[in-house]
Amino acid sequence: MRRVYLVAATLLTAATIHTPASIAAPAAVTETVYVESTIDSDADGKLDRIAADVMRPDTAGRVPIVMEASPYYGLGATAAANVPRGFGRWYDEYFVPRGYAVVEVEMQGTSRSTGCPTTGGPEDTASVRAVVDWLNGRAKAFYADGRAAVASWSTGNVGMLGVSYNGTLPNAAAAANIPGVKTIVPIAAISSWYEYARDQGVAYKGWDADYPSYLANYVVSSAQKTKCKPVFDKLAREDGDESDDYTSFWKARDYRPGAQNVSASVFAVHGQADWNVKPSQFGRWWKELADRNVPRKIWLHRGGHLDPISFRQAEWQRVMGLWMDHWLKGADNGIMSEPMADVQKPDGTWERHAAWPQPGTRDTTLHFGPAAGGMAGSLTTTPVSSGTQRLAGNTNLGESAMMANPETADSRRLVYVTAPLKQDARLSGEVRLTVRVAANRTSTPLTALLVDYGPSTQAVLTERSPLQLSTEKCGKTDLRDRTGCARPPDVSVQAVTARMLTKGAIDAKNRLSLESATPLPTNATADVSWKLHARDALIPAGHRIGIVVVTHHGGYIAADPGANGISLDVSLGVSKVVLPIVGGAVIT
Repeated sequence: MRRVYLVAATLLTAATIHTPASIAAPAAVTETVYVESTIDSDADGKLDRIAADVMRPDTAGRVPIVMEASPYYGLGATAAANVPRGFGRWYDEYFVPRGYAVVEVEMQGTSRSTGCPTTGGPEDTASVRAVVDWLNGRAKAFYADGRAAVASWSTGNVGMLGVSYNGTLPNAAAAANIPGVKTIVPIAAISSWYEYARDQGVAYKGWDADYPSYLANYVVSSAQKTKCKPVFDKLAREDGDESDDYTSFWKARDYRPGAQNVSASVFAVHGQADWNVKPSQFGRWWKELADRNVPRKIWLHRGGHLDPISFRQAEWQRVMGLWMDHWLKGADNGIMSEPMADVQKPDGTWERHAAWPQPGTRDTTLHFGPAAGGMAGSLTTTPVSSGTQRLAGNTNLGESAMMANPETADSRRLVYVTAPLKQDARLSGEVRLTVRVAANRTSTPLTALLVDYGPSTQAVLTERSPLQLSTEKCGKTDLRDRTGCARPPDVSVQAVTARMLTKGAIDAKNRLSLESATPLPTNATADVSWKLHARDALIPAGHRIGIVVVTHHGGYIAADPGANGISLDVSLGVSKVVLPIVGGAVIT
């Protein structure tokens, strides 16, 4: 064993370790182990073995662990069985000199691990559990040559972190309450795979055709691809593309019910313009955690699918150091006394709040009304007693056109707008709608956009793909020179008169349940309620708040072959939107 460590230490001398001046770099050990799991996901009669790379201080004492699990490590290169792939992220350079081990876990069926990936299924969680169990002395592991590997250096305290799928696995681990997982840092992470592919009974554009089997086939190792084909075929059969309902397949991939089991602390980070892993993923997970008073912290930034190391590097590393020291080493360093929520403003600056949604947030209900004040429809606190407006199909209408010209009636979209605000309105939380419709079809998509009408500027940031976020080079020179993972997003600022704040869609057949359809009556009205994605935004005084309602949104949800034939009447007065406003109603 000592020979292995000496070889690993010798190999490490060529690596770059970033060490602050105040911290002396200890000698480090690297090794690759294979942990025996409790599952046989490829049905070959052998328990899956999960590959894990370890970098740790070469000290006599025990150390806690910062862990990143991923399905992406094996993409693009073949790794040797007996040495680590290389620790491409910044975690090893930052945490190892501070007395942590860094462990990179290759999810089942990917890279050097055996088994089959199942896109968020219980097998994903089991692959993480195996390694955490090994770090706590509850599972066996082996080196490539078959010798036993014992984590005698481990305290068993694990902090999981990562971006995109790498952040989703921590959510799964926390929901499963794996003993030893003390904290998680999910960044741009999924909390419900159903809501990654669907929005309340209707598929997202690009996620509507066997997405789970596509992703599993994308990340599987070449060595396992043929063996895993029956598993992928089963994913395709069971994913429910025919109905887009919330079935048992998706329940098994929904971590939010597990919030009742969470004992780990949670530090969530998400972009409010992330339309890959959409904002409901943090918003509804966060609410479940808040309802159970889970220790937590949140950063909401203005960008899309991004890692904070690329746009707030110094503060991110400061907070991560304090967070892990507190939850894995028990340091009384004041991190939990700092404000819970950091929210980035459109101009790029940050503000801090005691909680999120912001304290004092109360529901404000606004009712759909007829044309008023030069607008095609109105939003008022007092409902009108009657009236309807006709909504038709709109397959060729883009989002900008949906929001444009709110003063002009257009049957392809209905728009309801407040009078100019007399004071700023701060939105903080999840928007809800109820629309009473009489339709000519038993099933129809309905999509709503919340819009800030008024002259302003809008920052548009470039973002990374999930694979880029998980695998971009992230060494000392990248952090110093702002390249690789630390490369800041490009920002373009546009002058706008209408700014989409959030949106959401539903298939009206799922208005009573996401688990089964209830056809719309074609000779009576029905109330359809749905949620938009969580949002924090300031709407300035003088601007107007608008709700735009369409049937099909071609840039957001999957195509409906009969969308142009849709016709429905929307009842005014009873149709309404509920806005979470800090301080309550500001609209009179």
